[in-house]
Amino acid sequence: MEFEPDRPRWQQIADVLRMRITAGEYPPKYLVSEVRLVQEFGVARDTIRKAVRQLREEGLIYTVPNLGSFVSPVGEAQPPEG
Repeated sequence: MEFEPDRPRWQQIADVLRMRITAGEYPPKYLVSEVRLVQEFGVARDTIRKAVRQLREEGLIYTVPNLGSFVSPVGEAQPPEG
């Protein structure tokens, strides 16, 4: 991916991930791997964490401590029960 010089990289990555989620490329409960995204985009892990944090604030992703971040089920901003 070629980054735009006038916008922070984490915002551009968040845009890509948002598009993948809304297009169904990342289905509900899909593990959003920070390690894989670092390799894919060639950025620091903190950059990926900022993008994931933004999507979590939007309700598109939820994070389970010690397990990772997952795509939220459609229409839900919180992780499913059980």
